[in-house]
Amino acid sequence: MGKHFPQIILSRQNLGFFGGLLLFLLILFLPLQHSMNPAALSVSAIAALMATWWITEAIPIPITALLPIALFPTLDVMNVNNVTSAYSNHIIFLFLGGFIIALCIERWNLHKRIALQTILIVGSSHKKILLGFMLATACLSMWISNTATTLMMIPIAIAVIKKIDDSRESIFGMTLMLGVAYSASIGGVATLIGTPPNAILAGILEQQLDTSISFFDWLTFALPLSCIFLAIVWIYLSYQQKKEHSSLNTFDKTLIKDELAKLGQLTTEEKKVLIVFFLVAVGWIARGLIDIEIFRQIKDSTIAIIGAILLFMIPAKNGSTRLMDWETTKKLPWDILILFGGGFALASGFSESGLTIWIGSQLNFLEGVNILIIIFALSLLIIFLTEITSNTATASILIPVMIALSEVMQLPPMYLMATVAISASFAFMLPVATPPNAIVYSSRYVTIQQMAKTGFLLNIVGSVLITFFILKFLPLVFSH
Repeated sequence: MGKHFPQIILSRQNLGFFGGLLLFLLILFLPLQHSMNPAALSVSAIAALMATWWITEAIPIPITALLPIALFPTLDVMNVNNVTSAYSNHIIFLFLGGFIIALCIERWNLHKRIALQTILIVGSSHKKILLGFMLATACLSMWISNTATTLMMIPIAIAVIKKIDDSRESIFGMTLMLGVAYSASIGGVATLIGTPPNAILAGILEQQLDTSISFFDWLTFALPLSCIFLAIVWIYLSYQQKKEHSSLNTFDKTLIKDELAKLGQLTTEEKKVLIVFFLVAVGWIARGLIDIEIFRQIKDSTIAIIGAILLFMIPAKNGSTRLMDWETTKKLPWDILILFGGGFALASGFSESGLTIWIGSQLNFLEGVNILIIIFALSLLIIFLTEITSNTATASILIPVMIALSEVMQLPPMYLMATVAISASFAFMLPVATPPNAIVYSSRYVTIQQMAKTGFLLNIVGSVLITFFILKFLPLVFSH
């Protein structure tokens, strides 16, 4: 037992656990700073504890997200009713409905058919195969979790690689795997339900600033950004492929056709799920386009939940089952929903305690700094921070701080808050940065060195593109 003792003490989780508690107590018993009230000091201590535990995963991430329920009332920050209401924010139900619809799409293999059909249509040269995989992955990740999308695409990608060049040193294999991982992250940025930081942004904006983002508004802003960056990544990875002079310039599509043949004709269940999914997507878009009274009362979350309920009501072909059942919902990522609640609760604590205002007063030295420099530096900071931390946790901690920074910079809060949200999904260097990165790394077709080298440049390019879109395009879409 003594032999293992040092390893236990020095583990990341244990260091984070005790380090977080120590930091919490140190901040809690600090003398009050100028113009800071006791509640704001308590929220600072709780935020430091949560950030440390989230970064080190000292205890499960969703359990850390429950700390505000335990600590805010105990430290007289907020009463328990106000804290727990954050865990039922309607944005959480937008994701819940989206998750259920996504699980139903997976249940009937509709996502696999869409992916294979996209790859088949695009073409058979190396570049076109890469483009087909990236388009299919990005499109699916707009609606389905990037983890589930990547897990589905990887076996198909490996089968294609084996048909072309099964060498683990194959540059084609490396670029195809990285293309899948990166497009899963890039595609998710395009929609509010595509990646958790987007939902956190929408929830905090509405909760703290009484400003709503519709599904359509975000799609109008983020889809062009996603498409342009996807094209840049494809061009860059295609250039990487040129280093490999393979005798095979084209790929026989028989493998893809065989996989589609195994799925058979489009089933009745798939058609019904496709119709519900289409109606939900049309509802989300129509709500942003049509200004009528009924749409003012309905939120995107309402439309998502209506779609989810319909799936439990519509019978499958045999009539004895429905399109969706409760057994399938056991795969729901409840941890993400709890994590949202923790982020919203923490944001409420920042606002209610006056911590946001106090932080703003400490950032006065940034007044007058060029906005371009601020946004580019902020984007870079978030991207490289997210390489080693959860993007959801990073967004939960830093988006509320951006409200204070926006006041100092005399900017609309959306500028800095959107910068954090998008940048938190653009980490491409390390396997630990995102689940897609980790999944493709586990395939052994990509080394850490290859991922880091490719990802570093894309991190920089991503920051430049985010800065451009925030400064030039965001004001056009979110002028209100």
